Amino acid sequence: MKKSVWKTYAIWILLTEAVGALSGWLTREGSKIYQATIRQPPLSPPGIVFPIVWGILFALMGIGAARIYMAPPSLTRTRGLRIFFLQLFFNFFWSIIFFNLQAFSFALLWLLVLWMLILLMILTFRKTDPLAAWLQLPYLLWVTFAAYLNFGVWILNR
Repeated sequence: MKKSVWKTYAIWILLTEAVGALSGWLTREGSKIYQATIRQPPLSPPGIVFPIVWGILFALMGIGAARIYMAPPSLTRTRGLRIFFLQLFFNFFWSIIFFNLQAFSFALLWLLVLWMLILLMILTFRKTDPLAAWLQLPYLLWVTFAAYLNFGVWILNR
């Protein structure tokens, strides 16, 4: 692979990971309070699982976005990148809404919009680069699981 291709992948992965890291950093205190005080639904994984899984998912997001970015210019490519940034925005703020504000019902609605954006991103990416779309499937599955957890937290802590 050419050096510029590696550089493109690195930039997109670092950008995506930075968004996740900033969101995690901004919610570190809220996460501690959450872990100590909030009743969690069955199947809730230990707290250490989340940064590991999210680190992997953000890397996959970055790889997928880099592949779309390197595709020949087209309206579909542009649309895919716009949806990518929009879902990243929703991803970033979900943690703040959920952990810091503990607005669990609003966080669930926000997460459902995120889920729809991820699905739309996958469907749009598929038109430009099928592999980029497939790389987002674990993300969609994890956010589906996160919706179950968010719903459970909302029900158990009303």
